[in-house]
Amino acid sequence: MQNKFKEGNTTTRRVTVDPSRTIAVAGGGFNVYATPEMIRDIEQTCKQYILEFADAGEDSVGTQVNISHVGATLMGMSVEITATVKTLDRRRVVFEISVKDDLDEVGIGTHDRFITDAAKSAERLRAKAEKAGILGKQS
Repeated sequence: MQNKFKEGNTTTRRVTVDPSRTIAVAGGGFNVYATPEMIRDIEQTCKQYILEFADAGEDSVGTQVNISHVGATLMGMSVEITATVKTLDRRRVVFEISVKDDLDEVGIGTHDRFITDAAKSAERLRAKAEKAGILGKQS
């Protein structure tokens, strides 16, 4: 991991809430940003940010998500996901997360990731896939 990756670093990503990111609420009258999709967008934001600073052969995996979904964002609106490196302890990274649409804060919390060796992870996953009888079936 490059030395430029440090506590206090921040990244921001803008996402449009399209139909694939929504769930129907209010008796089906409105489609809003679904919590699992918000978490997926947070995870992808943090993973991509780590990869900007990763050394060759490094990757990361999510290990914990603690997000409160505190407001509704309607389909068609955009959200801005801000992730700030709160803690960096060897290979463990904790991000402070804020998600806001154009009107309100809609998500707050933390997301933890662990920096991994991609080749070692692939080796473990290959062994598990073989043991489970699904080797070659993963995309």
